[in-house]
Amino acid sequence: MVTTLARRFLPLALLSGAAAAQVPPLSAADSEPAKLGWMQGSPPAIDKQVRFDDASMWFFPRTRWSFSHWRELVPTAAIPRAGPPSALPRAERRDLDAIRFTPLGATAPMTWEQSLAANYTDGIVVLHRGRIVHERYFGAGGPANQHIAFSVTKSFVGTLAETLIAEGRLDPARTIASYVPELATSGFGDATVRQALDMRTGIAFVEDYVARGTELTDPTRMSIAGGAAPAAPGYQGATTTPAFLAGIGKRGGHGGDFAYLTPNTQAVAWVLERITGQSIAAQISARYWQPLGMEEDAAIQVDRVGTGFAGGGMTAAMRDMARFGEMIRLGGKWQGRQIVPPAAVRAILAPGDAAAFAAANYPGLDGGSYSSFWWHWASGQTMAVGIHGQGIYIDPKAEMVIARFASFPVATNRVINPTTLPAYDAMAAALAGK
Repeated sequence: MVTTLARRFLPLALLSGAAAAQVPPLSAADSEPAKLGWMQGSPPAIDKQVRFDDASMWFFPRTRWSFSHWRELVPTAAIPRAGPPSALPRAERRDLDAIRFTPLGATAPMTWEQSLAANYTDGIVVLHRGRIVHERYFGAGGPANQHIAFSVTKSFVGTLAETLIAEGRLDPARTIASYVPELATSGFGDATVRQALDMRTGIAFVEDYVARGTELTDPTRMSIAGGAAPAAPGYQGATTTPAFLAGIGKRGGHGGDFAYLTPNTQAVAWVLERITGQSIAAQISARYWQPLGMEEDAAIQVDRVGTGFAGGGMTAAMRDMARFGEMIRLGGKWQGRQIVPPAAVRAILAPGDAAAFAAANYPGLDGGSYSSFWWHWASGQTMAVGIHGQGIYIDPKAEMVIARFASFPVATNRVINPTTLPAYDAMAAALAGK
């Protein structure tokens, strides 16, 4: 029997997996927010509203509006920029839309332009040797728009961690509990910082975004704690991120195979905040947003006590994400200034343990790896990746950086990697003149 509480939570249990029930979903063209009338009018009609309190912000096609208006739906802390924006030269090429490639497992080719629609792209910027050669916006996106980056946020946290390691302020061999005693009795208690950074802890958490019944998924409970989903009356679970982390148990030993688990990032973020005395938002602002001369402020989703959702709550503008990726490609430098220590950049760009990663079996990432909250492709590319199609893609050999926001109907990128990765390969080849 479905209890009243479970019935109230059913939409939350489904969250991003809800789109999978609509087969086939609306196309990118047919799900354009303006076409469907989301949040138009003063006030919007009831059937056109996108809301936090009923979790409709998580349901496709409303996500095509909500992902570009995240700060209107959940509490956030600002990540301020400072000073005039840094230059980002343009050398646009109109021929790039016609690039052709064949998706993995397919027989028919498609064009780059078609791939943008296939992946429900909201915004994309391609840099070649530091110049914008391609820039497009769809859905509710735009150059100044702050879009939710989801787990791309993790790579900012990983970069902060490697920076503190390079500065001698963080010892990756120490346990998380040695920095944060509040986690001593949790599953993180005897995990090292390095094991968490590389997603090789044995904590009791399942990163599954599709409900198998009426029970809340672990990501849903995490979302309630982190402020991205409402708690129903009578809910007995954690309602803050620190409480949620402290309540996670241990399922197995640490240091085994790679297992992508978002709480690892939250635990590392707590360590970084304890070491520096600054929030994650303040650190990202001081370390990146201000010295890089970003065009727009960014923000991070916060819980009921102001804890930033370091595992996936950052919002930012498209060109600023590209600036961050380009800075990493350039060895941590930006316009003559060293932003990230060279040792930290080397750690970020170095592949992780491919054998530990193999069991995850990600399409298109055979021989790849994961480390420091960054993804690594076997042929040398490094990626920051978020659900529903968010990403920063760094290809050192091609001197190319791609930043993308999207609102793909299904959360997991396993579905769109077969299109995304060959498209990026084709773009690299085109820019190299091959």
